[in-house]
Amino acid sequence: MPNGAQALLQTLADAGIEVCFSNPGTSEMHFVAALDTQPRMRAVLCLFEGVATGAADGYARMAGKPAATLLHLGCGLGNGLANLHNARKGKSPIVNIVGDHATYHVRYDAQLQSDIETVARNVSPGFVRTAASTASLCSDAVAAIVAARGLPGQVASLILPADVSWGEGGQPAVTPPPTTPPTADDASIAAIAKAIGAGGKTAFLLGGQALRERALLAAARIGAHAGVKLFAEVFPTRLERGAGLPSVERIAYLAELAGVQLADIAHLVLVDAKSPVSFFAYPGKPSNLVPAGCTVHTLAAPNQDAAASLEKLAAALGAERTTAPLQAAQRPSRPRGKLNAAKVCKAVGHLLPERAIVIDEAITSGLMLGMLTAGCPRHDLLTLTGGAIGQGLPNAVGAAIACPDRPVLALVGDGSAMYTIQALWTAARERLHVIAIVFNNASYSVLNIELDRVGATSGGAKARAQLDLRDPVIDFSQLAHGMGVHTVRTEVAEDFCKALEYALAHPGPHLIEALVPESLGPGKRRVLPWMLRALPGLPRPLARALKRKIAP
Repeated sequence: MPNGAQALLQTLADAGIEVCFSNPGTSEMHFVAALDTQPRMRAVLCLFEGVATGAADGYARMAGKPAATLLHLGCGLGNGLANLHNARKGKSPIVNIVGDHATYHVRYDAQLQSDIETVARNVSPGFVRTAASTASLCSDAVAAIVAARGLPGQVASLILPADVSWGEGGQPAVTPPPTTPPTADDASIAAIAKAIGAGGKTAFLLGGQALRERALLAAARIGAHAGVKLFAEVFPTRLERGAGLPSVERIAYLAELAGVQLADIAHLVLVDAKSPVSFFAYPGKPSNLVPAGCTVHTLAAPNQDAAASLEKLAAALGAERTTAPLQAAQRPSRPRGKLNAAKVCKAVGHLLPERAIVIDEAITSGLMLGMLTAGCPRHDLLTLTGGAIGQGLPNAVGAAIACPDRPVLALVGDGSAMYTIQALWTAARERLHVIAIVFNNASYSVLNIELDRVGATSGGAKARAQLDLRDPVIDFSQLAHGMGVHTVRTEVAEDFCKALEYALAHPGPHLIEALVPESLGPGKRRVLPWMLRALPGLPRPLARALKRKIAP
């Protein structure tokens, strides 16, 4: 009979889980050995737990189903928490397997002993379970799989004691097929249809599954038929966009700019999205971004079928046959001259191939990316759902494994890249067509902006030094080369375009380092807080024009 680890791997594979992103230790050795018994399971070694968890997130976003992770005890789980947090916020399904000491060893409080369940609940509020025996292990695994892959997707943490793993007599278990999620009920449809017909300005806030083609088309038909504005959440899990798909305006990261976008909305309809709030608290500014007098409605909660609910509402409004407006095909011209962040985004827009996967963790350097790629061939956009930086490169690894026939472009800031730079090694080992574009502006630029926005304007040399990466400037080309990745360092747009063309044409991992100034340098940062404070008092057309200038 198989041992627990062998039975567990068969249970996972039978349920359609095909990849395990691992960073194992001693307590997981029987699981590691059992990998050779299960040919359907691809094992991907990651040199840091945050890479494993971020890769599982990227895989889930593109594959539409969970991968497994394998982490070592509470400390390994702790190292992977940031990207599990991003996965939780993005409602990504992950079966998060965390090894533990043998059950009889726990009472000795060995050096690596910790309360794994308490740590796991931070990112797995819906499912944390410690397998108590080899006999129950696979039924516990089935419960984890069911919890992870249902709507909303979630991180399901299964804690695997070493003796449960090595114990004989494991019994593989069968995972039931997924259930069909419910749609919005008739009363909700009628109430929202009535609100749309009442005459006030109405907007949809789309998130999660509502940002995929079928749901976008239904929302766009309603928008065209009834004058409903389409917004997307600030950081979408996965947004299908480009020529031939409906265009949707993302809510701005800066609360003041989001306020401009939402200012005259009378009815805000949530579709697999939460009501908008400010990313952080700021002195004297509201946290709730819903304007006074606006009524918030929920068409589809995260556990409901967003596309079917939108189609049901379209039928109720008589919009099923309305033609959905689609984004026209257009590209920016080829950039030239000394490189800056906008020219990098312009080059991406000029060269982006059809069916590319774009991962945006460029922070301030990516401000122009959305505008400059809007009319590109159809592509997927993955963003920083939970705000915990270090997601971009690991997400790229997972997305490339989920979609091996599609190029993956990860645009990341220099500070973000250093959180999980080890992902480049995994990309090289797995020979993934990942193109990492690192904006090297030698600064935590967004934090320089926030230093002023929160009112901490007296920051002197010591404070500013905490946000500065110039001493020394990091050489990403050398770091990538040392991990087996083809790399180019660029300072002018012509060289960047040549490097990107080469990377797109040659499968395998590439890194293009773009040496650029900060998008919002000291002068712009001094003006920005004043402009943001002035927005509420400006005429609405002028406020919106300024919003488009700052964050198009």
